[in-house]
Amino acid sequence: MTATAPPSLVLVLNSGSSSIKFQLVDPVAGTALLSGLVEHVGEPDSPVADHAAGLRLIHSRLADSGIDLAAVRAVGHRVVHGGKLFYRPTLITDEVVAKIDRLSELAPLHNPANVIGIEVARKDFPDVPHVAVFDTGFFHSLPAAATTYAIDRDLANRYGIHRYGFHGTSHEYVCGVAATVLGRDTRELNIIVLHLGNGASASAVRGGVAVETSMGLTPLEGLVMGTRSGDVDPGVLFHLNRTAGLDIDELDELLNRRSGLKGLCGVNDFRELLEQRAAGGPAGEAANLAYDVYVHRIRKYVGAYLAVLGRVDAIVFTAGVGENAPSVREDSLEGLDALGISVDPERNRAGRGARIVSAKGSRTSVLVIPTDEELAIARAAWQFV
Repeated sequence: MTATAPPSLVLVLNSGSSSIKFQLVDPVAGTALLSGLVEHVGEPDSPVADHAAGLRLIHSRLADSGIDLAAVRAVGHRVVHGGKLFYRPTLITDEVVAKIDRLSELAPLHNPANVIGIEVARKDFPDVPHVAVFDTGFFHSLPAAATTYAIDRDLANRYGIHRYGFHGTSHEYVCGVAATVLGRDTRELNIIVLHLGNGASASAVRGGVAVETSMGLTPLEGLVMGTRSGDVDPGVLFHLNRTAGLDIDELDELLNRRSGLKGLCGVNDFRELLEQRAAGGPAGEAANLAYDVYVHRIRKYVGAYLAVLGRVDAIVFTAGVGENAPSVREDSLEGLDALGISVDPERNRAGRGARIVSAKGSRTSVLVIPTDEELAIARAAWQFV
């Protein structure tokens, strides 16, 4: 009897600022054989002192899994910021690592951790291709009018001040799945994508090509997020500096870690926010306001992207909140029937997986599409095997 050969696998690594996600993916079958998460990396009292220690822990888990690691044919790395240098999946060399490291000035919380993940994994898996897939890549196509900030041109050019966009791997992936669900060619469709997780972003995609997105130079701009403010008048920062004495680092901490839902109601987990709303009292009032601000910002971006695209064939909700909070989908699109957008309450609150939740007769299809960035990264890396 002939033994069945193990599937060829891609190890996908997402080395974040304080956590490391990993997944072993069969890129041909589109399935994950093993996944895991190392959290609280480098935090006080954490048993995981740094990213190198976290990656050693992941390697031990892989070795103890019983899966033949000889089947790992490539390693795909999520890299947050590619700047203007990288927008396609890129085979990693020493030169590429050095350039990703230099881009850390644009993503100081993420790119250094990405580099550590790459360096450790290249030592653990030295004989397979390592491929960087960039969060900013899908938005390389944005027109100049959408990427240019109205500040001094020479200063902006000198320091790379430019709208880059993030979550691109997710936005591109769900657009492809949406086309399949609708039985249409992606090139025929105008789509608004709402990636709503702890980080949140919106995009306008025409014919499979991104033409607008909510995040900018950094992942701070745009929608209300778990701990990030999203859009805020820059004058607020000047005011807080002059009147409250907050310095640059304190303002950075405020907008990135003490704002968004956490700043408004004390929690950044959307499930906890919904529990606070249901419980009532002062905490419930704060949660209600946070919820209303969150939904209002989504509606505002949907309206703006309707104007950008002119015609919208589909609106796609994805990521943790987008996939699992039906009230957000209903409330953010409520009252848009005159624009051809209508959510069916029963469809919206039922079912799992990729599905249509718009009402029959709605000119614009509303879909829920579970994102799978790991599969998208694995398939991008597989091209180099």
